[in-house]
Amino acid sequence: MSDIYISRGKFPEIIGQLMARYRVYAPVLKGEYHEFAKIEKTEEADLGYQNTRLSPKGLFHPHAERMFEYSLVKDDPQAGILKEAPKDFSPRVVLGIRPCDAKAFQLDDVNFDTTAYQDPWWVRRRQTTTLIGLACNEPCGTCFCTSLGTGPFDTAGLDVLLVDTGEGYTAQVLTQKGKDVVGITSGWESVSRTVSEKMEGLRKSAEDSLGRQFDFDPIKQKDMLELFNASFWDEVQFACINCGTCTFLCPTCWCFDIQDEVWGDKGDRIRLWDSCMFPLFTFHGSGHNPRSQKLQRVRQRFMHKLKYYPDKYHNGAACVGCGRCVKFCPVNIDIREVVRRMSATCVCPA
Repeated sequence: MSDIYISRGKFPEIIGQLMARYRVYAPVLKGEYHEFAKIEKTEEADLGYQNTRLSPKGLFHPHAERMFEYSLVKDDPQAGILKEAPKDFSPRVVLGIRPCDAKAFQLDDVNFDTTAYQDPWWVRRRQTTTLIGLACNEPCGTCFCTSLGTGPFDTAGLDVLLVDTGEGYTAQVLTQKGKDVVGITSGWESVSRTVSEKMEGLRKSAEDSLGRQFDFDPIKQKDMLELFNASFWDEVQFACINCGTCTFLCPTCWCFDIQDEVWGDKGDRIRLWDSCMFPLFTFHGSGHNPRSQKLQRVRQRFMHKLKYYPDKYHNGAACVGCGRCVKFCPVNIDIREVVRRMSATCVCPA
């Protein structure tokens, strides 16, 4: 299908048509920040946003999710037997997701959806979700997606890519799921040459505004133990307060804990986000903690994203350059500077 176009005034009709057939999630302004939420009215969707504070990974890997439920009623033959908690896997559309966040889901797939192991809930949500992306015409000052092989107009991981051209939106249909979703909507027109040229100008301007902020390739060639033992980690970790903000905002952080909660004679087994930045994350039942020091935890976060993951999966860094950790870190630790230091580290024999 060729690129198609719709005027801004008619776009709410498109959203309404989608809502008639799907659960639709879109960026919604809540307080000072936008977040992805299910919309009940077309006007709730705010595609004029720059970026959400929390990534939309919670749509596939919820912050807190009831996995199983069980009874503790005495003499109940079903007591103590785990039963899967109800979940909604009906078809849905995520509208207005940024290309970096869509790319992150592909990186997360290596943890939740492999040939050997599959998280059934992640897989079902991925299968029943259509991602309609929104290109970044004006990336944030903390973004660096172009330095990690993606970009503000990247199509990887998307079913449809929208571009806001001012007077309307163009749509590039990329997959069969995207074709199915667009096929139930009406009002689209062919893209004129003028609009096409404007779209190309917006893409070039967005990419040029970011440039290439570092060279990640040298890290691939570095020896893992040399980087692990590098002296600069002490400086990197100095200001860190182990708050976990970076990991909770990150679209490619997937760590979780599982806990049981009991109230009266009922119990729930719940999966909760966890963070490698927390001291208890690696605390053993024996009392031993292999990462008891802050330096060890900070090093683990960056080494996993920038060295362990690339070496294991050969899928690039476990980072899409969304810049959330840079923007919201309370002590101004910048992953871009860490990449530069890792790239520059001499691993030559003495």
